[in-house]
Amino acid sequence: MKTIRLSQPAIIKPGYFSLLIIMLISLALITASCGEPAGIIKVGGSTTVKPLAEKLAEMYIRENPKISIVIQGGGSGAGISGASKGEFDIGMASRELTAEDPVLVKHILGKDAIAVIVNKSNTITSLSKEQVIKIFAGKISNWNELGGPAKSIHVISREAGSGTRASFEEMVMGKEHLTPNAVSQNSNASVKDSVSADDLAIGYLSLGQLDQSVKAVDINGISCNTANAISGQYPIVRPLYFLTKAEPGGPVKKFIEYCQGPASQATIIEAGYISVK
Repeated sequence: MKTIRLSQPAIIKPGYFSLLIIMLISLALITASCGEPAGIIKVGGSTTVKPLAEKLAEMYIRENPKISIVIQGGGSGAGISGASKGEFDIGMASRELTAEDPVLVKHILGKDAIAVIVNKSNTITSLSKEQVIKIFAGKISNWNELGGPAKSIHVISREAGSGTRASFEEMVMGKEHLTPNAVSQNSNASVKDSVSADDLAIGYLSLGQLDQSVKAVDINGISCNTANAISGQYPIVRPLYFLTKAEPGGPVKKFIEYCQGPASQATIIEAGYISVK
């Protein structure tokens, strides 16, 4: 580091000192008005909510360019923990909070159905809820027990801590435990890719992330779609939450209110989720 030495003390006259202070204040005001963010919002958690939150954040920043929003995944468990510890201003969760979870303020963002999916080549189109339970518990382990080929079923699940897995276990599995032979994946996209690449696989994922690469099977004769989820006919529907440690204020409150507003809710519908409106 270069050191500069003065041969004699610098003398600043009073008038120059006042002018220097005014110039520094002016520079600070100009910098604040031209480039500095008015706030940084840290968001993290559910990989189901993450792509939706990214879309909403992009919309919000267009209207509020001084706000910076940082979004990361990690699963609902990470979102709940991060919001509780103050690591996130907003935690994302795709399941209900339980008595074991820390006390947090819930802000409903929307709702989502969970689709049970198979490979597109699979001839199975419909399963009863009881059959789904037995498949994921390992009590039905061959496709020939369901009218398919005499080949083993490859069960694909989400990882522990996932909100999608917790909702699936609560609403579908009940007291039954997931088979230890299940292959865990850390996101909806990974589940979808695994099932798409394996004609003997079965898994589950968010309806909002269902596409033509896999096939959703009917449950008890009811198709997994938005209309059936809204009407209550489709049985596997869970909430999508933003979570805060306390009642939010400032930029965090404004962003959450924006996400619950009409423009954001229209985007939620377009993305394949269910609006809270």
